[in-house]
Amino acid sequence: MRYVVSIGSNEHRQENMRLARRRLGECFTDIRFSPEEETAPLRLHRSCMFSNQVACFHSDLCPEDVRIRLKNIEREAGRCPEDKPLEVVKLDVDLLMCEDCVLKPEDWKRAYVQCGLKYLNIL
Repeated sequence: MRYVVSIGSNEHRQENMRLARRRLGECFTDIRFSPEEETAPLRLHRSCMFSNQVACFHSDLCPEDVRIRLKNIEREAGRCPEDKPLEVVKLDVDLLMCEDCVLKPEDWKRAYVQCGLKYLNIL
């Protein structure tokens, strides 16, 4: 199955984005990444900029098993529930699409996602 994920961070961005790319590459060997983009926060009061990126890969894993791997990578970067009210996003790796099914339609519409999809020849 083909998967598309989004990756984002607003805390220790370079380090956490690098960790995400490395760990995703270890899990999914054919993964391809769009260029990293700096974006302004949406619906947050904290003014820290985000680093965002889109990636595409294939896997025989079911969507739930892929999601578990993504959440493990987030935890490895130090993501914890206590950060949410502080608007700290150490690392967010979301499953956007599985095969041809868009799982997060609102995220799918974001400019950096659309640019990343075009870069990866998905659109």
